[in-house]
Amino acid sequence: PEETVTGSFASFIHAALPEHLSQTVRHRSKRMILDSLGVGLVGSTTRVFDIALRYCRELYSSVAVSSVYGKPGVKLSPTLAAFTNGVATHSMDFDDTWHPATHPSGAVLPALLAASQMLPPNTKPNGLDFLLAFNVGLEVQGRLMHFSTEAHDIPKRFHPPSVVGTLGSAAAAAKLLSLSSSQCGHALGIAASLAGAPMANAATQAKPLHVGNAARLGLEAALLAARGMEANPSILDDIPGCSGFGAFYGVYRPKPLSAPGEHREFLLEKQDIAFKRFPAHLGMHWVVDAALSVRNLFVNYAGSFSPSLIRTIVLKIPASKYIDRPFPSSEHQARHSFQFNACAALLDGEVGLGSFSESSIQRQELRELLDKVVVEHPEDNVANFDKMYGEVALLLHSGDVLTGKCDTFYGHWRKPLSKESLLKKFRSNASHVLPEEKVEAIIALVDDLENLSDSSQL
Repeated sequence: PEETVTGSFASFIHAALPEHLSQTVRHRSKRMILDSLGVGLVGSTTRVFDIALRYCRELYSSVAVSSVYGKPGVKLSPTLAAFTNGVATHSMDFDDTWHPATHPSGAVLPALLAASQMLPPNTKPNGLDFLLAFNVGLEVQGRLMHFSTEAHDIPKRFHPPSVVGTLGSAAAAAKLLSLSSSQCGHALGIAASLAGAPMANAATQAKPLHVGNAARLGLEAALLAARGMEANPSILDDIPGCSGFGAFYGVYRPKPLSAPGEHREFLLEKQDIAFKRFPAHLGMHWVVDAALSVRNLFVNYAGSFSPSLIRTIVLKIPASKYIDRPFPSSEHQARHSFQFNACAALLDGEVGLGSFSESSIQRQELRELLDKVVVEHPEDNVANFDKMYGEVALLLHSGDVLTGKCDTFYGHWRKPLSKESLLKKFRSNASHVLPEEKVEAIIALVDDLENLSDSSQL
């Protein structure tokens, strides 16, 4: 394998032995260790230590009160339940996507579900409280995303849910826990110190951790603030010489958030959400719809789909490196591959849960199609979920060219899923782990959420 910086670090870690340490290194490092132990011991007399210790003893105790998706009877501590359920939400990249680009629900909902079960019986939030807290979490995420023009395009550095999602989770939990105004500010400040994950872990098993951690760490931030922990009260401001939340962006222009009221709309009012029809990165939905369109043309042209008639498959897609993967070798890579999703749609006439199994990915006929793919990045096709398009052209051995193009896929905020389609998706997904009566009960609970007396019933 080609030597990499990361590889060199890993090799060093693995190969290091005690005898590699000089006397000078040993002497200086022992001084550091001794000093650090002393600092830690005296630090145990401080209030912030007491808050952290009390928090851990209370929430990581043997009393597990919060439920885990798909595991009847299994309970975890609230923050670990939020983490686990957040990971589940993003495990297939099947969760909703907003614009500017982030996955807002997965970072907030698991935290609220866990917190609802954590609260004592006489303080359980009702459904309307729950709904409000959820929207507060969405609003905070959306506003933060609008503070930088970088965020409007498909990201290159930080995975947005790990950044704005963590603060959104903190805001939602702070609202549900009825924290004071100053405590809410501290929750955001604490969350900012827990936020951030690099885009390099996209298309790996680590990516779902970004959403799990956002849910968990945002809830932790709110719980710590509730216990008196403080943070920089100006964390979201742009203060020269002192990076706050703006550290996550090259250009950061925060704006104050006005109080809710009749003259102010929630962002969700103005910007709808995208729901995915199959479990893959949102960008894949454009190329799949384009591929299905050209496949229909091809079947009408040839009578059936015959790959041997195709000389070249041209994909016209935005330039975005982490989702431009010519030959994916794992399910997570396949979910982030324009090439794979286009070819799977061409070959099978659909993309679904089974498309990302190992047997499906390794099919010889699929690999032969992938060999025919050529990628182009037209200047007008920008890496932006509100402006991009997908185009798939089949260049046939006969000299004919068939083209399919998608500007707005079904499920995009400009072309929302119908109620029937959304219910079909939910029933299909939920039925993998729940019996029909419970699937229908959830639908009924959510539909009447405003009138639910105890949101922990969810």
